[in-house]
Amino acid sequence: MSIRLEVWGEYALFTRPEMKVERVSYDVMTPSAARGLVESIYWHPGIKWVIDRIHVCAPIRFSNLRRNEVKSTIPARTVHTMMKRGGGSLYLSTAEDIQQRASLLLRDVHYVIEAHFEMTSNAAAVDNTGKFQDIVTRRIRKGQFYHQPCFGCREFPAQFRMCEQMPSCPEDLKGEKDLGWMLWGIDYSDARNIRPMFFRAKLHDGILNVPTRDSGEVRA
Repeated sequence: MSIRLEVWGEYALFTRPEMKVERVSYDVMTPSAARGLVESIYWHPGIKWVIDRIHVCAPIRFSNLRRNEVKSTIPARTVHTMMKRGGGSLYLSTAEDIQQRASLLLRDVHYVIEAHFEMTSNAAAVDNTGKFQDIVTRRIRKGQFYHQPCFGCREFPAQFRMCEQMPSCPEDLKGEKDLGWMLWGIDYSDARNIRPMFFRAKLHDGILNVPTRDSGEVRA
């Protein structure tokens, strides 16, 4: 069962993992970001969302922005120590750890996400594809969600609706455009060896076709 979800917003930031200091966005929405957005509208342990295609419906435009961010993190070792001791304080002082970081964002983004879901082993005996299709369709049409859908970062909210008519492809995206290696998702199958997975992303007339994990195009 599939959906076509139209999403748009003022800003987006799909961070490239190879950039260590400043945040730089991919040219278009990544499949993992699209999955996260769809799951923010409807998630259930009995289904798994699969992104098929992402249609880029607005010209790719970048903008620079400086934002205040917390530079520190709480080490896992500190958390484990406190758990063993049974007490202590665990916090970050934003007043002391704040710093300004530059970000290269996308602006005025507009996409159509084509996705389908597959049943998982966690589905109950009474669950079926028709039931889930009705639920997700109703939630999209009513504008319901579990948490605010966003474009990469929570401060960049996404508006959404059911796509009734596919928007036209922008003139400067017609033809083929090589986007290079893009993050496909994260492999959590081995908790001791969590790995990012990448694929070679190409736009064909504004359409990003997302390969399946077992296609041979996705590499860890």
